[in-house]
Amino acid sequence: MPIESAYAPITVPPVDVYTFLFDRSDRDYPDDHAIFVDVTAQKQDSILDVRDAAERFGHGIQQQWDWQKGDVLALFTPNSTDVAPVTFGTLWAGGVVCPFNNLYRVGELVSQLKSSQAKALITHVACLQVAREAALLAGLPLDRVLLVGPRDLKGVFRHFSDVQPSTTDVKRVAINPQEDLAYLVYSSGTTGSPKGVMLTHENIVANMLQWATVDADQMHWSRDRTIGFLPMYHIYGIAVLLLQAVYKGVTIYVMQRFELEQFYRTIQEQQITFAFVVPPVVLALAKHPLVDRYNLSSLRMMHSSAAPLTADLAQLVHKRLIVPIKQGYGLSEASPGVASQPWDEWNTSPGSSGKLIPSISLKCTTNTGAEVPPGETGEICLKGPNIFKGYYRNPTATAEAMTPEGWYRTGDMGFVDSEMNLHITDRIKELIKYNGFQVVPGQLEGLLRGHSAVSDVAVVGVYSRERATELPRAYVVVARGFTEGVGLEGAICEWLGERVAPYKKLKGGVRFVEAIPKSDAGKVLRRVLAEQAKREDAARL
Repeated sequence: MPIESAYAPITVPPVDVYTFLFDRSDRDYPDDHAIFVDVTAQKQDSILDVRDAAERFGHGIQQQWDWQKGDVLALFTPNSTDVAPVTFGTLWAGGVVCPFNNLYRVGELVSQLKSSQAKALITHVACLQVAREAALLAGLPLDRVLLVGPRDLKGVFRHFSDVQPSTTDVKRVAINPQEDLAYLVYSSGTTGSPKGVMLTHENIVANMLQWATVDADQMHWSRDRTIGFLPMYHIYGIAVLLLQAVYKGVTIYVMQRFELEQFYRTIQEQQITFAFVVPPVVLALAKHPLVDRYNLSSLRMMHSSAAPLTADLAQLVHKRLIVPIKQGYGLSEASPGVASQPWDEWNTSPGSSGKLIPSISLKCTTNTGAEVPPGETGEICLKGPNIFKGYYRNPTATAEAMTPEGWYRTGDMGFVDSEMNLHITDRIKELIKYNGFQVVPGQLEGLLRGHSAVSDVAVVGVYSRERATELPRAYVVVARGFTEGVGLEGAICEWLGERVAPYKKLKGGVRFVEAIPKSDAGKVLRRVLAEQAKREDAARL
């Protein structure tokens, strides 16, 4: 039998995201309460500030661009408090928000712009050169490229706040929450290009209510403050730094990007009480000498997601800071939350992802789809109001991910213990998770085959205890006429690094092999190489 959440089921109101957040009658924090604070500029925005700027932008794109329901607006920017009004203004106008990694190179951004069929691109001066070139190559008019954050000193590109309505007679379009999209987020498949995950308004509203139920009495806008370094293009950052921030009213101190000393200093100076983190940051808190220069005693709890957090690392942090850290599990296709450790159980189920949040059903299955007995490991399959609609313009991938009975096959392996805690043990998917970002082996392999010294190649993830994350490593069969060695390894790494975002670089290095292990059907046996990598790294210790 499927496992059901122990929490009482939620009731999802039939409203769109904007209505749910800004037209609610049960909001308990005042209009002038600061929700977003820019750490660098010390700029504050209340819910009224966000709502007013969002509605002006929504009115503006409808009038100036004839914006239609379902049109896609792409975000390509580091963190900025301006992301909030742009996001909610797009939703007000019936648009779909599509965030991209601001570290993409031109080719990567062009591919995503074309795939998403974006009608506009919001960027930042720090990304403007890449954004401009990609827009031209993708056929996106440059007057549809707008800025958040600082203005363009050359005056070529408009700021989003310059898109103002000339009249106020524009009406909001009608939204069907069950069918109409709020977000299109890209989640990497095991091979080929990333897939667009279609998240409806109902999916997003449901997950906000699910998370709010779990932490209902633990955080309050009047006493708590959190810090926002998670990227606002990642589903984790979207959920906790944008959506939950407006819903709960807990002030977010927004960092443009993660910087270790600024992170520590902000916690100390602003008396941050809660931090959403990822395992590499947990590792820094546990071991980095800078920690000793700052007073982090205001922290009451941390929450780690995006990649597995080991029990020993959580204990190291607690021993050093006397701050508990709990863990959760989610994925883009679940909007994103699935499970979370309750505050009072952070250390009772070490290494687990906690309990299912409300209205989630889960079962673990074999590769034939048969359900395994309780406590046994299988592929995690999910149902719930937060599970995505499907993959954008990709019915084949959708059919592969969803069973005829409506279960989403996550590709993650795990089990639920006797205390109803979810444990993630492995992945069927061959994705590499570097600092919470997904790296597709097939994409890197396709690029590497274009190098003259590479005859054949396979890419796998290797776990680094020093960095608390997986690192991409390439196993290369050298082409005739080239010589293996450190020089060639460096050349290959540098060559690939010029063509991909920094998180996709071969930080795990290059290993030279005589042949790539493959099945009779010609499929790369990455698990064989992953085991080989473990043996190699163990031998070096």
